Amino acid sequence: MRHYIKLIFVALTLVLPLPAMAGSSAAADAVLPTADVVNFANRVQRDLASRGANVAIVARVGRDPSLLPDGIRYTHVAFWVYSRITRADGSTGMGYRVYNLYQTAGDLTRSELVQDTPADFFAAAHRLDAGVIIPDPRLQQKLLNVIASPTYARLHNPSYSVLANPATHQFQNCTEHTLDVVMAALYDTTDPTQIKANVAAHFAGQPVRLNGLQRLLAPAASQALTTADHGSAVRTATFGAIARFMQNHDLDDSVYRVTPDKVLRF
Repeated sequence: MRHYIKLIFVALTLVLPLPAMAGSSAAADAVLPTADVVNFANRVQRDLASRGANVAIVARVGRDPSLLPDGIRYTHVAFWVYSRITRADGSTGMGYRVYNLYQTAGDLTRSELVQDTPADFFAAAHRLDAGVIIPDPRLQQKLLNVIASPTYARLHNPSYSVLANPATHQFQNCTEHTLDVVMAALYDTTDPTQIKANVAAHFAGQPVRLNGLQRLLAPAASQALTTADHGSAVRTATFGAIARFMQNHDLDDSVYRVTPDKVLRF
């Protein structure tokens, strides 16, 4: 028994970050100063508005970047939709509404669809660094149509896994839901089976290197770390993988990063 406990400890020091810190939850305790977060959220909003973006895919760094696996920069992805919003003082105006899939607070193996503000979105950030994909105008309109329709919610699978396989129906995370919505818009389909077939045929997930011991013992920490929906290799949807897919198929208007003082190529 003592040997088994030691193995679990060793494995859990090697696996991916625990789901409580996986970066796809609504903010609990803020990591960065609130004023800095609000200013940065407004900077991203102004940048998107200046480019005429009606919908964009935006990503945040939701945990310590030094702990992220190779090839993964961002941990949470959501749609930002240019909308009429109600401000805290009750006034109305135009701004961005954020459409998230978040892990539920009481059960991290489940998720829910939540709308919040850009400042809420970045409240859980560990670094003020946003990944941005602005789809081409034609795809933007198609995405808006899907997001405003019942299809957006129907594509949600509440069974959450940090490393969900985007080509299967078994589990889902925020990035996979984003990808499913993109596929629904792109191929004019509401059929989940067809969407998954298109993902399997055209989308290359991000490889995540895990050894057999890591895969065996990760669920001992949390079932949200399961890789039961994968074969011998683990590949998941990430912001970078979606960016590559859209660039490779000429579906983007621009892909870039925003920091507090720079706009950079991704």
